Amino acid sequence: MELKVPEGCNVILGQSHFIKTVEDVYEALVSSSSSIKFGLAFCEASGECLIRHEGNDEELRRTATENAEALSCGHSFNIVMRDAYPINVLTQIKMVPEVCRIIAATANPLQVVVAETEQGRGIMGVIDGYRSKGVEDDEGIEWRKGILRKFRYKT
Repeated sequence: MELKVPEGCNVILGQSHFIKTVEDVYEALVSSSSSIKFGLAFCEASGECLIRHEGNDEELRRTATENAEALSCGHSFNIVMRDAYPINVLTQIKMVPEVCRIIAATANPLQVVVAETEQGRGIMGVIDGYRSKGVEDDEGIEWRKGILRKFRYKT
């Protein structure tokens, strides 16, 4: 199934282990950037098995919730964000005690390979973007180095 990634947004897909994920990831995101806009949804895997959600942007919160409904994979979470990049928040998210792993962080089209058993559903992997079209040449190396410095990721 394909996750919705609105124009100008990035999505982070991960796995965690506890209902506290929603509040702790929310806190990690708002403390990472004053300009970030996001929605977050978490699929509870026991008890009521509800989709728990938070965010500071209602459109992105709805999108994350719709992604979670489509996935319906226990203990998965997805963040849909604008005005920040995954590189700005991944360290903080990884530091959340409930987070087990980050599966993908991208602005590309993102397909999630889901397996289903009698017990439930789980994420087997992802297809992030498109297949390779070749190997970079000297001009490509120069472009890569230039864009990283333009965005101030390198000096």
